[in-house]
Amino acid sequence: MNSNRLYFIDAVRAFAILMMLQGHFIDTLLEVSYRDQSYLAYRVWEYFRGITAPTFFTISGLIFSYLLIRAKERGSTKIRIKKGLSRGLMLIGIGYLLRAPILEWLFGHFNTYFMVVDVLQCIGLSLILVVGIYKLTFKNTLAFSITMLLIGLAIFITEPLYRTLELPNVPVFFSNYLSKANGSVFNMIPWFGYVALGAFISTLFYKYLERPKFKACIVSSFFVVGMLLILYSSQVFIAISDFFHISIFKAIASYNYLFIRFGNVLVIFSIFYLAETYIKRPLILRIGQKTLSIYVIHFIIIYGSFTGIGLHQLIGKSLNPYQAVLGALLFLSTVCFISFYYAKTNAFVYSNIQKLMQRIKK
Repeated sequence: MNSNRLYFIDAVRAFAILMMLQGHFIDTLLEVSYRDQSYLAYRVWEYFRGITAPTFFTISGLIFSYLLIRAKERGSTKIRIKKGLSRGLMLIGIGYLLRAPILEWLFGHFNTYFMVVDVLQCIGLSLILVVGIYKLTFKNTLAFSITMLLIGLAIFITEPLYRTLELPNVPVFFSNYLSKANGSVFNMIPWFGYVALGAFISTLFYKYLERPKFKACIVSSFFVVGMLLILYSSQVFIAISDFFHISIFKAIASYNYLFIRFGNVLVIFSIFYLAETYIKRPLILRIGQKTLSIYVIHFIIIYGSFTGIGLHQLIGKSLNPYQAVLGALLFLSTVCFISFYYAKTNAFVYSNIQKLMQRIKK
């Protein structure tokens, strides 16, 4: 058994992808009248749904950067960089493909909506940027660590400046990565901030993992810092704004979802890492290792990729809470079953993409 293997990462990825699946299912199919903040169950569900994407982006930055840094020990940095670049391009390509209205195109109907940016494009470009930053810091772990921390904090702190950003004079394909004006679900800012902070965390694991008391220190640090961000970050920003008369900090405090959500992520990391021995189960780890195929399958079933016929079109927002919960459980089980037994592994897809790129080069 590899002592440097961080099993809790796969468990967190499994948690994030399952939360994403049930979140998309319920959000797409729950009847509108039940979306009421007066219902405790709905408030709890909505809160935990809000944690999903930050967790997914942060853990993606952590695992990719950790493997990238460790490759230096084995002398396989070039291979890891090439693999990261091809993986990033592949995710971007799949992201666009899932929204491509092929049937509409066949009947001559064209629009630019398929160019909206979603999770896969955002993560794919983030991986490419992480590789670029790693090379710009001359593959120096300390320089890379500090750079990623500063980038993550800068993206979060400047959020009020680009909160309503519109780029009417920029081609839609490019502006969708920075602006939600054309319907993009995720943008590089602020979501690359979570990837960058995940990359910073990876450097802590790389440098201190083998220290005797590292696990106790990092678990307690994650939990304490996470709770401080959740409970007190807004008050701190207001105090900074009042003391230094810098209005941007008050603007952050008025809509402080980035730092609070990152606090949630740290608390989740602390819980999963503390319980790593108990959650290191084959099923959980397998789900965490099949996130791409699970995501693709769920997207096709819910949103009707390629055909335009999915649960969204067939059922719509018509389920009551009991139907939605039971349906979500059935949906999760079905998607995981298809992914396990009928879909190729992520490694299979990546290896074939690399072979294709090599053939193109030749």
